[in-house]
Amino acid sequence: MTEQDLDHILTHTRELWDEVRGQRLFITGGTGFLGRWLVESFSYINAKLDLKAALTVLSRDPGAFKLRAPGLCADPAVTFCKGDIRTFAFPDKDHSFIIHGAASVGDRSSGEDSLAMFETIAGGTARALDFASKTRCRKFLFISSGAVYGRQPPEIARIPESYTGGPDTMEPGSAYGEGKRAAELLCSAFHKNDPAFEPKIARCFAVVGPHMPLDSHLAIGNFIRDAAAGGPIRIKGDGTPLRSYLYAADVAAWLWTILFRARPCRPYNVGSGDPVSILETAQAVAGLAAAPVSVTVAGAPAGGPPQRYIPDVSRAELELGLTAKIGLKDAITRTMKGA
Repeated sequence: MTEQDLDHILTHTRELWDEVRGQRLFITGGTGFLGRWLVESFSYINAKLDLKAALTVLSRDPGAFKLRAPGLCADPAVTFCKGDIRTFAFPDKDHSFIIHGAASVGDRSSGEDSLAMFETIAGGTARALDFASKTRCRKFLFISSGAVYGRQPPEIARIPESYTGGPDTMEPGSAYGEGKRAAELLCSAFHKNDPAFEPKIARCFAVVGPHMPLDSHLAIGNFIRDAAAGGPIRIKGDGTPLRSYLYAADVAAWLWTILFRARPCRPYNVGSGDPVSILETAQAVAGLAAAPVSVTVAGAPAGGPPQRYIPDVSRAELELGLTAKIGLKDAITRTMKGA
């Protein structure tokens, strides 16, 4: 990510950071897509504002991450703790703020065993909450997912946080969404037992930005990969499903705001409310590529209303003043430069 991105995050969160001054934070999933944005923005803002804060990053393989991000890992304010999210040893020092971002958007593997996926999300959240209860944590951000809603009904243009539907429990592919639902329930239970402990819930939808995986279930990442390779950009389906994308710098600003300002156990959708079809997304990537590339559509028209994955973000807008600042074309351009 660029200094432009990091300064964007600082500009839209500057008033939040006095609370962090001299404090210690802890993050799980900090070497993944969204986690890295949070770690890098913390490092940048901590130095810019002279917060004298510190961040502990839990990672299964800190050595591998240090090879990918040597500059970030050289920051003395950022230290690494090696361990699995389900079994990690609790650090000795107190941490006032915890961000639980393991198995967040972009880190999800479509080929992972569904039982292992569920256990990692639910068991990992239980472990992170246990640590929070022992480390005097005041505020705990759980990075959840729009997958908790299950398939979006076609009559709902933008799905609100009040929607009480859920994933199909007879479909093993629902393990990710059900794991996130169970994890949210754990957060609520811990808050009920200790009302002074404040879990914050961020339900992330589709995100685009540097460091995103280019070979996963995220279609826009695959399109950027195809364009960088000279094309063609391949759409496996018919191109009609609707998505919306929030740029990662905006996402980071939203997540920091939710951690510090949101009401406990009140979920907030994180994403864009502006729908765009998979075909239109591919065409946008093709139009911004360095050289002309074609777009191919493999699937026959499915018929019926297009499948949707679009959040209603009015709660975040009205209660926290959060809006998307960076449009889709700019987001794609910045991501392609960082690919």
